Amino acid sequence: MSTNLSKAGRPASLSVRQAAWVLGVPTSTVHRAIRVGTLRATRRRSRLVVHPADLARLLGGAR
Repeated sequence: MSTNLSKAGRPASLSVRQAAWVLGVPTSTVHRAIRVGTLRATRRRSRLVVHPADLARLLGGAR
């Protein structure tokens, strides 16, 4: 059995509050970015979550 552990320790998704902390902005700014389409988010159990790769894209990191 082969497993890819390159992403071990990374969260699968971040809450809006966590994304705001990473970006250093208020949660309202993250909600606005999601609403206007600058930041993609999905619903998980009725909560908005942000994928870490989308945050990295927004910050100009990994593509």
